[in-house]
Amino acid sequence: MFSPHRLLVLDADGTTIDAFSALGKTFRLHDMDLGDLERFQKRRNLFKYLGGLKEFPSNLRRQLGKQKRKALINTLTQIYREEASLYPGMADLILALKARPEIRLGLVTRNITNQPKQTLRQLFLRHGVDLEQLDFFIHVPLSEEKTAHLARLRERFAVNPALAFACGDERKDYQAALQNGFHPFMVSYGFEDHDRLVGKIGVPEALISRTPEQLRQRVLHALAAEPASQAVGEGQ
Repeated sequence: MFSPHRLLVLDADGTTIDAFSALGKTFRLHDMDLGDLERFQKRRNLFKYLGGLKEFPSNLRRQLGKQKRKALINTLTQIYREEASLYPGMADLILALKARPEIRLGLVTRNITNQPKQTLRQLFLRHGVDLEQLDFFIHVPLSEEKTAHLARLRERFAVNPALAFACGDERKDYQAALQNGFHPFMVSYGFEDHDRLVGKIGVPEALISRTPEQLRQRVLHALAAEPASQAVGEGQ
């Protein structure tokens, strides 16, 4: 038997958190250059954080060595805890959904800062959101995928897959959602650009929000958390 609940899984970096700005400042403080968002979104894997052809040689020299990488993560952690921002409207979205007893809401993240749960608690608290008040808050090690965690959440809350939703900005977010029967809310303002999401990953264009505001409107409407009349004017 299914419960009467709906389930929404939020991603952190690139979906609710403006991770690119935090990464950019971290790199600058270590005399490195991340490049602009457009080129950052087009890079893959290791090169995403070492820069493109322009930034790679200088960044590589500065990231060689365990201690230098450790210092980079330490700085990123401090920036997340003290300065990093949620995208506009994300705090309001979370607070609106948290007030709905029929919605099971939480965060599943692969954040790479030190003590990531403590880091994200501090970041969200600065925006008026207490992650301890959500229904779940899961940190997934980089060696694991989100897929199994989404499956366990769906089983834990006995949610009908037709009423399960997951937000994300990368290929692995999309795949984890589909493999568990979740409806994916994908965004193109994070770590993957719109063209790659559609052309390389195969995300239907209709599932992609180009701005945080568009994501907010789509989520609220899908979860019946605002009157339908308020969502009529959303850009398609």
